[in-house]
Amino acid sequence: MRTILHADMDAFFAAVEQRDDPALRGRPVVVGGSSSRGVVAAASYEAREFGIHSAMPSAEARKRCPHARFVRGDMQKYARESRRIFELFHEFTPLVEGLSLDEAFLDLAGTERLHGPPVVAARALRARVREQTGLAVSVGIAPVKLVAKIASDLAKPDGLLEVPPGGVREFLEPLPVGRIWGIGPVARARLARAGIHTIAELAAAPDAVLRDALGSWGPQAARLARGEDAREVEPYREARSYGEENTFADDVSDARRLERAIREHAEAVARRLRRDGVRARGVTLKLKLARGLGGGRYPLLTRALTLPLATDDGAELARAGRELLGRAELCEPVRLLGVAATSLEPADRGQLELFDARAAARRTGLNRALDAIRERFGDAALARADAGGAERAGLSLQIKRGEGP
Repeated sequence: MRTILHADMDAFFAAVEQRDDPALRGRPVVVGGSSSRGVVAAASYEAREFGIHSAMPSAEARKRCPHARFVRGDMQKYARESRRIFELFHEFTPLVEGLSLDEAFLDLAGTERLHGPPVVAARALRARVREQTGLAVSVGIAPVKLVAKIASDLAKPDGLLEVPPGGVREFLEPLPVGRIWGIGPVARARLARAGIHTIAELAAAPDAVLRDALGSWGPQAARLARGEDAREVEPYREARSYGEENTFADDVSDARRLERAIREHAEAVARRLRRDGVRARGVTLKLKLARGLGGGRYPLLTRALTLPLATDDGAELARAGRELLGRAELCEPVRLLGVAATSLEPADRGQLELFDARAAARRTGLNRALDAIRERFGDAALARADAGGAERAGLSLQIKRGEGP
């Protein structure tokens, strides 16, 4: 029987800020974008008492709690803390699957002789994180991923909840169906129309009813509701793509400003590719138009192309991004822009560059020199003179492959 632990830091960004600034302790703290289109990345528990939560527009958060302290945030600081925390996780097991900067699954199978029973190991892990970082982590323990994640959420803040193998169904059945991964507001409404509100009702529903409500995924949702989750902890999942995006502080129609944002994102993506030793053969441009569709929705355009040779060069990615921008034939302002590198392959895979080999070699040497400077002095050590087109509306808890220390 597997033993899976889900560790989730409590209000991670906000907790780091409160730890580092005594003036913020005990006060409502909101971390996120400060522009009119800013988004809450994290809210302290004091702020949550006012109904503030992550992904909420910062303007709405200000209305709910005008006296809250708003902090722009420091992703490099949060990334450093995340690495420290994950190093502590690895002291308990090599099988650690990071879901974001502040949460992970740990497979404790075979660790009992070293760390004791799972609940003892979990207590030791929580104490170790607090001792080394001054931060709180909530932990759920269960035989399957789904239940461990739900348990850690119910244990918050700063708690521990274990669901034994024989108690999975009893634990799940009274909970609302929204606790199941993949069941969001739309799926909940469809299930409600079918008279299904709790996980127990979902687990017992006929497949035909679930297919009508959720399509082909319906029966799988019922299996999860019965605690049938065979997914393993995957510590070595490969990235499928590398991407960067931003929401502009104001709607953008100027092609030159869009091209500057493309170049910034392309260079950032290329640095991460080089750090991970991979190249990309595909490039995708994402554009969210400024024309609102209601309900917080906006038209989304994507354009993609395949390169003749895989690359980890930001200039090549930016050139492709500009070509895709031209293909989009924009006739209205842009709210969000993103660049992604896809179709990845190892950088050491042999490829013959027939044209302009000298220029390619010079560019490779230049990239290595720039990477060395950034590794030593940080990503902000170098910037183009015309940079500044990629203001972000908020911060993300996402783990970005290839991020530098």
